[in-house]
Amino acid sequence: MSTDASPDTSSSSSIVDDAKRFGTPTEATPLADDDHQRELIAQAVDKVRDTTPLAQSFTNFVTINLVANAQLAAGGTAAMSYLPDDIIDTAAIAKATYINVGTLLPFFKDALGNIARSLHAAQHPWVLDPVAAGIGRTRSAILWAFRSAPPTIVRGNASEIIALAGIWDLNVPSAGAHTDTTRPAGVEAVDDVDSARDAAVIMARYLRGYAPNHRAAVAVSGATDLVTDGDTVYRLPGGSEMMTKITGAGCSLGGVTATYLAVTDPLTAALTASALYNRASEEAERASNGPGSFQTAFLDALWSTTAQTVSQSPITAEAA
Repeated sequence: MSTDASPDTSSSSSIVDDAKRFGTPTEATPLADDDHQRELIAQAVDKVRDTTPLAQSFTNFVTINLVANAQLAAGGTAAMSYLPDDIIDTAAIAKATYINVGTLLPFFKDALGNIARSLHAAQHPWVLDPVAAGIGRTRSAILWAFRSAPPTIVRGNASEIIALAGIWDLNVPSAGAHTDTTRPAGVEAVDDVDSARDAAVIMARYLRGYAPNHRAAVAVSGATDLVTDGDTVYRLPGGSEMMTKITGAGCSLGGVTATYLAVTDPLTAALTASALYNRASEEAERASNGPGSFQTAFLDALWSTTAQTVSQSPITAEAA
């Protein structure tokens, strides 16, 4: 781990040029069954269950229970707090932190920026869920404050990733210039995942400039999830549409991503969480009769889905 908490300016300064270099993406190919990345995914699932790492959360009031229960069902340990000093102090024993800006209180505007700067100074890994990015001046100000002390992983829907790239001035074509099909939409996405591809790649490269060991990732949730470290773009199809019928599916995915970040690198953490959620939600849909029973079945499936099932999920890869 690097001892220098300052950004890698050679990486972050190339963001403007990156936006001009994107052409037609290379063809995606299935990840081989024996690919080393699959081995890392399986190891992450097993390590969380073997070591029960603590990943603390500063998360949405509406979904805090599901976030904690999902982290526990995946095999980790949860701690929830809204006190800045408590979050900063707990980071000394937590292996990772999750911050979700879904519901805001007045003091969050200053508190969240201070928390991010403290985590950055400590080189502590953390996950950001930029819920409803682009909606309102206060939310945008909070997200802007993260630009100079950014997370290790950003996880959101396509509209949130595009909006956050605009807030951070990452010079992604159309990011921040919202149209009828590209605009902030509260907690729901109005953009498809592919439309956020360039924003995700550029954002991942930007995050790497600040991250310990220069490793970071961006995860975009949708019908087919997209995960990138800035070099490779992975797509993970599958999952259940019932996830859209319960509150907190995305929020809890962010929390579980932090659970995996506690034991592995950012790319593997994001891939593992996405694959686990796809397989567990499919199993829960088969076992349930509606949203209420689905949520219960989903937690059970997070608990019982094996490392082999997660690691052998359908995944394609292409050069960024």
